[in-house]
Amino acid sequence: MRHVVFNQKGGVGKSTITCNLAAVSAYQGHRTLVVDLDPQANSTRYLLGSAADEPLVNMAELFEQTLKFLARPKATGEFIYETPFEGLHLMPASSELEELQSKLESRHKIYKLREALDEIAGNYDRIYIDTPPALNFFTRSALIAARGCLIPFDCDDFSRRALYALLENVNEIRADHNPKLKVEGIVVNQFQPRANLPQRVVQELIDEGLPVLQPYLSASVRIRESHEQAMPMIYLDPRHKLTQELIALHDALPTK
Repeated sequence: MRHVVFNQKGGVGKSTITCNLAAVSAYQGHRTLVVDLDPQANSTRYLLGSAADEPLVNMAELFEQTLKFLARPKATGEFIYETPFEGLHLMPASSELEELQSKLESRHKIYKLREALDEIAGNYDRIYIDTPPALNFFTRSALIAARGCLIPFDCDDFSRRALYALLENVNEIRADHNPKLKVEGIVVNQFQPRANLPQRVVQELIDEGLPVLQPYLSASVRIRESHEQAMPMIYLDPRHKLTQELIALHDALPTK
């Protein structure tokens, strides 16, 4: 199963959710891959720690070679790295992705990610794709390559208003490029159950019939410690409330 984690709004926890769901998957024994398409490379740093500072063959090079005629282009597997966590692999990002975007778009390379992931489909049970906070070439490529779309959501009115345009964009890509794509659901992140605004905003989404997933992910300073130590929650603190929520969310997702 290929999941893309996408929201056009920044700061909603895309990389955190991507890496932690993937880590739960690997922890449970599934062969799991994270594909980092965000030039900020937050998922890359989260999973590799200081090793992310080393020269890495990354997603920018994978896309760049599609712009050239190469007698022997690198296979998709050559862009994959092991992380410190058993069963969890990574295709890293770099800031060079941003420079490539206009060239790739003008050359209509929008299906290249799907082709690359098809090449390694038999090697992984689950693939999670982290995306930039924009509907750009890389996000469209991810939505075309994936089967399910997870939408991180922080509980404010601006996020709610942006959500409708986002869902419309996903539906358009489904209609034009990827009929197998489904919105798996809205992941409520940094939820504060004692505050009135988050409860009201989330209830409004439910009342409108939108696919809000359970459980909601709690706000916790522990997640910042997880980032700092480059260790997803399932490895840092498996008994923590947020870890248990991430496990429950992972287990609620479709596997095929």
